Amino acid sequence: MAISTLRTRRQLAGGLLRSLYRQRLSTLSHACNAVNDDGTNPSFIHPTSVVHPNAVIGQGVSIGPFCTVGSSVVLGNDCKLHPGSHVFGNTKLGDKCILMSGAVVGDNIPGKTIIGCNNVIGHHAVVGIKCQDMKYKVFELLVECFLQVGDNNEIREHVSIHRSSKPCDKTVIGDNNLIMGSCHKAHDCKVGSNNFFANSTLLAGHVLVEDHAHTAGAIVVHQFCNIGSYCFIGGGSVVSQDVPKYTMVAGDRAELRGLNLEGLRRGGFSVTEIRSLRTAYRKIFMPTDVIVGGIEDRLADVECHEDLSRVPAVLSLVQSIRESLKEDRRGICKFRSWSFSLL
Repeated sequence: MAISTLRTRRQLAGGLLRSLYRQRLSTLSHACNAVNDDGTNPSFIHPTSVVHPNAVIGQGVSIGPFCTVGSSVVLGNDCKLHPGSHVFGNTKLGDKCILMSGAVVGDNIPGKTIIGCNNVIGHHAVVGIKCQDMKYKVFELLVECFLQVGDNNEIREHVSIHRSSKPCDKTVIGDNNLIMGSCHKAHDCKVGSNNFFANSTLLAGHVLVEDHAHTAGAIVVHQFCNIGSYCFIGGGSVVSQDVPKYTMVAGDRAELRGLNLEGLRRGGFSVTEIRSLRTAYRKIFMPTDVIVGGIEDRLADVECHEDLSRVPAVLSLVQSIRESLKEDRRGICKFRSWSFSLL
């Protein structure tokens, strides 16, 4: 009889505690959705989170359970930190950023991480931490390093984006990029806008990616390579040299496979522009006369062509190739049917 009474009392006590806990969460949730008398939207901070009193929290910010916000952090208006996400170091998040569970942004090392507005950082992604460059030694942690991310980027699960390796440079991600799961953007990379990186796209240090590029899955890009605008990199490729604008490469090591025609169509290039680019590509990379000279001669021939020289996209392609052939650059990916050297 006594055991039954004790069990009943425990059940009643447990039910009362659960009821009080739900009431507490409900009160906090209503506080998050409420509007102050002055019209501002108050912030919601879950009681299990650790938010430093010196952190700057904007209006309408929601910080879920078990989150961490450091002393030098600035959170813009309407940011949302899902359970178990963390923001450290000198880090600024713009308005309407979302951190999914397990995401880590910033690091407690000298330097700064700046994230623009309306970015989504996925589950267990790591953004703005110390780089993996061997030149950045443990005893040199006083050296500042930087990361700057633009607006409207979707950074998916398990992505890693590192800060720069030296104070005179910074890692940069532009606007409107989709970075799919398990991608890596190493120190000092410069990524433009409107790019699509499929799963496990790995960029080594100092890689430059222009705008509107598209990669398939599981590709590797060697350090100091340049990826041109509107290019496409096939799945499983190892890119060890520059990819010119508007082209498509694939293979190990990646080789030129023609123009990225579908990307050009989707990018709004006219039929005339695409035809001109195809003609220029053939003249540069698929000459029918083997005595037409080296690649510099063929590039000059395209630039002097009566019709092709009037098409800005063609001149941009020529300039992209010329830049990659400079002495301090890695050259361009080879064409698989070339029987003679570009140089």
